[in-house]
Amino acid sequence: MTAATDNERTHVVAVLGRGVIDADLPVVTADDLGLTRGDGCFDSARVVTDPTGSAHVVDLDGHLTRLACSAAALAIASPPREDWQALVAEALACWSTPGEGTLKLVLTRGREWQSSGPTALVTLTHRGPERPTVAPGDSRPAPSITAVTLSSGLPADAFAGAPWLLGGVKTLAYAVNVAAVREARGRGADDAIFVTTDGYALEGTTSALLVARDGALLATPTGDTGILESVTVTSILSRAPGHGLTGRHELVPVADLFRAQGVWLVSSSRGPVQVTTLDGIALAHDGETAERVLRLAGF
Repeated sequence: MTAATDNERTHVVAVLGRGVIDADLPVVTADDLGLTRGDGCFDSARVVTDPTGSAHVVDLDGHLTRLACSAAALAIASPPREDWQALVAEALACWSTPGEGTLKLVLTRGREWQSSGPTALVTLTHRGPERPTVAPGDSRPAPSITAVTLSSGLPADAFAGAPWLLGGVKTLAYAVNVAAVREARGRGADDAIFVTTDGYALEGTTSALLVARDGALLATPTGDTGILESVTVTSILSRAPGHGLTGRHELVPVADLFRAQGVWLVSSSRGPVQVTTLDGIALAHDGETAERVLRLAGF
């Protein structure tokens, strides 16, 4: 990759109250509770730069809403939505890098030893060239990965009546997720799908689960499962009926993954990525359904 010009940055950092700063400057203190306790939340969104150099965030409102819900569950006073929007706008104003990027919005409780208030910042990082669009009916290579199943150690209703477990909250505490990825790679796979002790599939380590079965697209229910609501999956399910598919939330037994018409791990930045093998077993691939899923997600 050639070096980025001043107008083609690969990383931007903006801090509430400071604006866009040098990405190499310190942002949080050593006693920030987001660092020392993982006491904070974040959200991530896809950024696309058009041929004119203008960048926009895909479904920023949806991600800000989810961030606000996470902050409320943690009892952290989040900045007003308009402050987040202004901070994002500052970051976008100095971003014209072609292709796609990932916007991350981060909120921590702030310093442990001072009443300085929460720390709020955004980062914008280049992911690669924009994915090409194709005309309806044309085929294109679908992104794919391999995965293994790993136990979550919990039943499907583990979060029922226990809000202190922070189900559905996108916290900064991702050590378990990172450990699961290491385990998956140690087993020769790209990622993992968490499963419950009573036999249901939950989600990926940093992504939502989507399953095509019997003409329907199925996603893991939120609520009692503790699953974070996926902005992209919500969009896919709401648009599915207009593309000849039914979309709904439903617990999917692990065994059903091996006889489904397709299994995807879905995130805002990379979109739906099809799982081609699970626990070393090849999964079904229906090209037409895979193409529909990509289109429903806006990719």
